[in-house]
Amino acid sequence: MPPTKNLFLKNKSTILYGISLALLLLLLKWLELRFIIFDHSFEIYAGCIALIFTALGIWLALKLSKPKIETVVVEKEVYVNRNETFELNTSLVSQLELSKRELEILGLLAQGHSNQEIAATLFISLSTVKTHNQNLFEKLDVKRRLQAVEKAKRLHLIP
Repeated sequence: MPPTKNLFLKNKSTILYGISLALLLLLLKWLELRFIIFDHSFEIYAGCIALIFTALGIWLALKLSKPKIETVVVEKEVYVNRNETFELNTSLVSQLELSKRELEILGLLAQGHSNQEIAATLFISLSTVKTHNQNLFEKLDVKRRLQAVEKAKRLHLIP
């Protein structure tokens, strides 16, 4: 006979006694667990619900705190041909009904002057410059100074 089978036969009663004690202990632990669950079922359910809502709150907070608009910076190269002479698009000037003063102010905006500097250069009040700016923005259908300058250059209103 192999030595392991011989060992099992010698200690058969001890092994069976150990297995029966393990099964009895497992049964007692199972009964204890059932008693705890039945006796404290409300607390267990409330704890589970609290864990679910905590996880849901953390997930929702992470979703809401992420920025919704992603800013993409696009760099572009602008090639300017300096050999070209500038020709004012007079038909567009008359179509947009731009005055000479508005064209002057548009040119000074393109040079990067502030409203105060434009007013000092043209000897007009600051409010008049702001009025001309608003008229330019409306006629060119833009909202900012830089947009107005870019659109005016594209339309050949300023060099």
